[in-house]
Amino acid sequence: MLHAEGLKALIIFLVVAGIVVPLFHRARIGTVLGFLIAGVVLGPHGLGQLTAQHPWLHFITFDNPEQGAVLAEFGIITLLFLLGLELSLQRLWQLRRFVLGVGLAQVALSTLVIGGGLRLAGGGPAAGIVLGLCLALSSTAIVMQLLIEQHRTANQVGRVALSVLLLQDVMVVPILFVAEVMAGGKATDGVGIVSLIRPFAEALAAVIAIMLVGRFVVRPLLRSAVRTGSRDLIMAITLLILVVFASATGLAGLSVALGAFLAGLLLSESEIRHTIEVDLEPFKGLLLGIFFITVGTNIDVVGMAADAGWIVLGVVVLMGVKAAILYAVARSFGVARPDAAEVALLLAQAGEFAFVVIGVAGPLLSPRLAGGAVAVVGLSMLATPLLAAAARQLAARLAGAEHGAHAPGPHLTELDNHVVIGGFGRVGRLIARALEAENVPFVALDTNGERVARMRLERRPVFFGDAGRPELLQRLGAQRARAFVVTVNNPATAERMVAAARALRPDALLVARAVDAGHAARLVALGAANVIPETVEASLQLAARLLEGLDLPEEAVSQRVADMRAAELERLAKSAPDGGI
Repeated sequence: MLHAEGLKALIIFLVVAGIVVPLFHRARIGTVLGFLIAGVVLGPHGLGQLTAQHPWLHFITFDNPEQGAVLAEFGIITLLFLLGLELSLQRLWQLRRFVLGVGLAQVALSTLVIGGGLRLAGGGPAAGIVLGLCLALSSTAIVMQLLIEQHRTANQVGRVALSVLLLQDVMVVPILFVAEVMAGGKATDGVGIVSLIRPFAEALAAVIAIMLVGRFVVRPLLRSAVRTGSRDLIMAITLLILVVFASATGLAGLSVALGAFLAGLLLSESEIRHTIEVDLEPFKGLLLGIFFITVGTNIDVVGMAADAGWIVLGVVVLMGVKAAILYAVARSFGVARPDAAEVALLLAQAGEFAFVVIGVAGPLLSPRLAGGAVAVVGLSMLATPLLAAAARQLAARLAGAEHGAHAPGPHLTELDNHVVIGGFGRVGRLIARALEAENVPFVALDTNGERVARMRLERRPVFFGDAGRPELLQRLGAQRARAFVVTVNNPATAERMVAAARALRPDALLVARAVDAGHAARLVALGAANVIPETVEASLQLAARLLEGLDLPEEAVSQRVADMRAAELERLAKSAPDGGI
């Protein structure tokens, strides 16, 4: 039964989750680090040390972090269940070259180098193995969130990064098992590798047995739940499967987290997979938040101050070693230099699973080494957003050097009465096809080196470069251009191109694509004559299809959509800072 102290800890956690962590998220620090820092500040080694002098601090600090241990462990179980749910054999097969190539080689080499380095630095063999394994992993949560925000999950960098993270996610369970076996005394520093064969063989047999039983029992249960159409019953069956699998692996002497992962993998091909993901996702975040806060409360910042120099050095060495290995491995599997460099820096940090592994492997690590490892992991994750921005700049420079042969040359200044297209993605290519059909000459700029190289092989007038740079537009004969079309995805680049084009050729037609109404208003203010926000155009097309479906005459539908488009463009012109075009 909950008592006042338990409720106090729950209230503090909810305040942290609802107020403090969103502030960290807005600052692009991330929720994981937000919970971790909150645990450090509000834990017994933070403000908790001052409760004797200031008794009121007792009401806002975590006096007994162990109270949330059960919920924290269930958060790990939920996370691994959802991880198994996201993975499938089909998804792994599609990315098999990068998953089994780049991903596997990166984890193996990073583990050997990091573990070997720790061993040479005086750490025990068991500590070197466990820390080498867990520090080889990167942060799936941070990296994927950055790629999603930049809309880059589908390009080459996104695919390679996702492949490596998939392999790392698959390695989580074996790594947890190794850490648990070694920390549990089944393998010690004095025991050879041979002694681990039997536990692994027993584990494999248990896993096969559980999966076979589950396959013949789980499917009928799921079908019966789906037939009812009740979300409550579906969730009840899902939780039952999760708990039974976790208990089964626990009784077999394995980690309960392994059972949760197997349960998720078994349900990954089911028809209710997405429903389960949506329903469990908020609980996963909150329960994991308790775990990360618990980790933070065990970090003694003052006690680690004496090792601050070593910790910073550890962060630099860790990220440098992982980046070098990732770059070399990616290049060996045919990834282009710019993409390999960006992926290497993007995945150079340690991941959130390192906190889990360090917690499980506590008996193998001295308090000083464990605290230092946690600090290195946290600082490397904290540096990721800045490192990601630097990675993009480095990739752009490398792409510029690598695709210099595709840059616009002086001969293009002879072009006259043509159209300049900024960005040659999906929208840019559609516009180019329309111009080609009407025999209208055009040239285009794009910063995707692979796309430019492919278009050049097709003998299309597409060149590598930033469409927002005035000197490149001059190379494309911008002073004699008939029109400019801005289709680039980056809002800042689009605004720079509009400003440069208007300055170089004030009387040319300037048409631009905007990501939203606010972006459209800024483009209008800079001088774009026609701006089409993607959201607005999609809404107009939906309205047109609806009116057609309601059997309105085609002329009436066309007129209605045209009036709505004109009204929206007029509204955008009025919202511009100068009052219009």
